[in-house]
Amino acid sequence: MDFNDLKGMFSEVKTRMDAAIDRVRREMAGVRTGRATVSLLDGIQVEAYGSKMPINQVATLSVPEPAMIVAQPFDPSLMAAIEKAIRASDLGLNPANDGKVVRVPIPPLTDERRKELSRHVHKQAEDGRNTVRQVRRDANERLKKLLKEHKISEDDERKGLDHVQKITDDHVKMIDELQKKKDQELLGH
Repeated sequence: MDFNDLKGMFSEVKTRMDAAIDRVRREMAGVRTGRATVSLLDGIQVEAYGSKMPINQVATLSVPEPAMIVAQPFDPSLMAAIEKAIRASDLGLNPANDGKVVRVPIPPLTDERRKELSRHVHKQAEDGRNTVRQVRRDANERLKKLLKEHKISEDDERKGLDHVQKITDDHVKMIDELQKKKDQELLGH
């Protein structure tokens, strides 16, 4: 077994770390910044046809102005269910329907709420970094085990540890960037 045989392991490490980044990105997309975006409603499930469905499967979402999201139901009979689902979410939104569409005004965030959301974003980022570090620990333990079982040389182990560290650094940097960008949106600096 040589360094090339480890490619599969490196690929798995990258895949697992990519999944952690995707989760952080999705979680952060759901954090309200005071600007209306359709992704804000991504986590909302609407009671429809006897099951819960993502809101974007029962309505067209649009942002006609910076502080307003409009949900246009595909089926007008779901108007009340859509309104109820948005109101029940933990986003603190107060939707209203005019018989044709559900309008969701996005209230401006208070400074206190911005700071609170920023702390939440930092926690999401830290959870993501911890997941990435756990994947690194798993990979490093596998490399040490392969060396102990004489399946790779010390040289390959060292190269492997370096490579895993580089993948880790890249992923931690991506999470740091996501956190920084979200903080800029929230805190405006």
